[in-house]
Amino acid sequence: MRVFEPAEPDTIRAWRWTERGLYLLDQRLLPRREVYVRCRTWREVRKAIRDMVVRGAPAIGITAAIGLVLGAEGLRARTRRAFLAGLRRIAQGLAKARPTAVNLFWALDRMVRRAENETDAGPGELVEILRREALSIWEEDLAANRRMGRFGADLLPEEGTVLTHCNAGALATGGYGTALGVIRAAVEAGKRLSVLADETRPYLQGARLTAWEMKKVGIPVAVIPDAAAGFLMARGVVRAVIVGADRIAANGDVANKIGTYTLAVLAREHGIPFYVAAPSSTFDLGCPSGGEIPIEERAPEEVHFCVGKRITPAGTNAVNPAFDLTPASLITALVTERGVIKPPYAENIPLVLSGEAQTP
Repeated sequence: MRVFEPAEPDTIRAWRWTERGLYLLDQRLLPRREVYVRCRTWREVRKAIRDMVVRGAPAIGITAAIGLVLGAEGLRARTRRAFLAGLRRIAQGLAKARPTAVNLFWALDRMVRRAENETDAGPGELVEILRREALSIWEEDLAANRRMGRFGADLLPEEGTVLTHCNAGALATGGYGTALGVIRAAVEAGKRLSVLADETRPYLQGARLTAWEMKKVGIPVAVIPDAAAGFLMARGVVRAVIVGADRIAANGDVANKIGTYTLAVLAREHGIPFYVAAPSSTFDLGCPSGGEIPIEERAPEEVHFCVGKRITPAGTNAVNPAFDLTPASLITALVTERGVIKPPYAENIPLVLSGEAQTP
């Protein structure tokens, strides 16, 4: 049986891809159960993304790319033209899974362009080309996270406690992690750090997923209620804050899990550095500022229920934005696989991402 995975996968395995389909570790069930959901069609992949079996901007992009391969395998096109038409339809369908994480659209666009550029390849050859391209996206993200970790590790203190929000680790990426990858790299370099994980209501990604990951790699972690962050900052417990991102605008504004903006304001008030770690694929240079980033509104039931039990009175309303916007002015630095970006972001983002400047 053929298995498709990076040559050096991470120790935390969020998915498995074989000729029998894509197996996604169901993040809705962690940490109580480790169950893999099998996806054999692109529609099953779209549903898995929409239902948050898999989540995290880079992971969504990789999963969508593999979903496009599964869709391409099912096309019965006899000509290259018909194959590409079918491929574009599948990509459009996958793009509807979730609106905020730009990696989803980036990965699908890259896949379709690769197929379009292979002008001499027939349908059978294009499937294999797309399979290799999806694997490359996965491998590149994993390698980028490891580089990002090395760049970001220098920013963290030699010892103390780092606060993070939601989950920006191996589960949310191709492996290793963005924000959690920076923490992992710092610890591997000998820094003595522990982690505070915001529980991250309403989906509890911090309490369920970040705590699970940190235990897997042996880094001390404590879960705190979201509302406790300011108090602990005032007590001097928090030395730095680092989070991931779902989309970064050209001016450095960041869309990330709801609650991120609150932490950035608190960090500024208490003089604590606030870092954002994300790969270059998370930057949307066609988006001038955070005001143009679409913010996903999820079902109110996620607020009404917690761990399967209703916690609000029947008949009450709930508002459930999945993300918020953190202005660039509150961010100390952006950590990418191409270097650390510091203000002024509008000037330095294109320089670092293009390779013209690198500021580790």
